[in-house]
Amino acid sequence: MFRYFQELPLPDLPTQQQPPGNALAGLPVVFYTDGPTTETFTVDIRGFTVDIVATASAFTWDTGDGTVLQTTDPGAPYPNHTVSHDYRSGTYTASLTTTWSGTFSVNGGATADVPGTTTTDGLPATFTVLQASPVLTNPFD
Repeated sequence: MFRYFQELPLPDLPTQQQPPGNALAGLPVVFYTDGPTTETFTVDIRGFTVDIVATASAFTWDTGDGTVLQTTDPGAPYPNHTVSHDYRSGTYTASLTTTWSGTFSVNGGATADVPGTTTTDGLPATFTVLQASPVLTNPFD
């Protein structure tokens, strides 16, 4: 069963980041994915109808600066975010690897776990983190 599970066309969940475009050093960059985290497939295996439900069970966020964040949720956009990271100034490419686990049933029978997991790599996000400098101004100028 595991071989069939590994061959499923699971989605490559994209890496989303906020703010879009450039970020500022000292302010967190929020990460999330907005792709589907559950997929259902029906396959024919040697004349048997097998229903497989694949679920994204873990998310590995490579922040691009050497930090790796492990989560069990896909994150969310601001203000409900659950995954964020602070950066120094520079250009970074962050990426997401999704771990999929699954269950299956044969001909509508009892559901069982697929032994093992598989992973997909989503499209990365490249962004620049800028250093902001305070500037004193005269409000009367």
